[in-house]
Amino acid sequence: MAASRRLGVLAIMMMIAEPAWAHHPMGGKLPQTFLQGLLSGFGHPVIGVDHLAAIVGVGILAALAGRSAAVVLAFSVAVIAGVGLHLSSIDLPASELFVGLTTLLIGALVILRQSMSAGRALLLFAIAGLVHGYALGESIVGAEASPLVAYLLGLLVIQTAIGVVVYAAVRSLARWPARTTGLTIAGVLVALAGGIATAAAAGLA
Repeated sequence: MAASRRLGVLAIMMMIAEPAWAHHPMGGKLPQTFLQGLLSGFGHPVIGVDHLAAIVGVGILAALAGRSAAVVLAFSVAVIAGVGLHLSSIDLPASELFVGLTTLLIGALVILRQSMSAGRALLLFAIAGLVHGYALGESIVGAEASPLVAYLLGLLVIQTAIGVVVYAAVRSLARWPARTTGLTIAGVLVALAGGIATAAAAGLA
């Protein structure tokens, strides 16, 4: 029952999260203090359904690959690097489209319960993290150094924590009779979030 409840909570979080590209806890305003930056970093991955879905999918894939939870950190570090690219004014064309496509791909791999080698997992997580971070970087452009550093710290901590919690949950449910069904449902939700984001980026929704 506890496992089913966890899956239900996860599904609800993904469905009610606000599907926004540039929203954050500061109501669209740049954080002005270290605390505001930290809170913005903590909240940003949770209120964007596409980004939250990708983090959840990364945690699941890491668990399916049977690797250390540390592999989740590859996605988080790549997200920070992606934010850095945006802050450096480096152009990444169609970034929102790639955010949707990478989330869709992660969801599809979860549905297929694809077990990847460490190298392939790191490559996928790095590419996905870069484009997601680039998209997230839009909301912090122009911030002062203190709130910017706090934002990056909060972003790194919260998304790593979410990914590791999902990783641990999937590993702990290895003998759960309904595990296959649960993973399929989670994969469908991740892929759905990616599909909606892709359609929106392509101007189809």
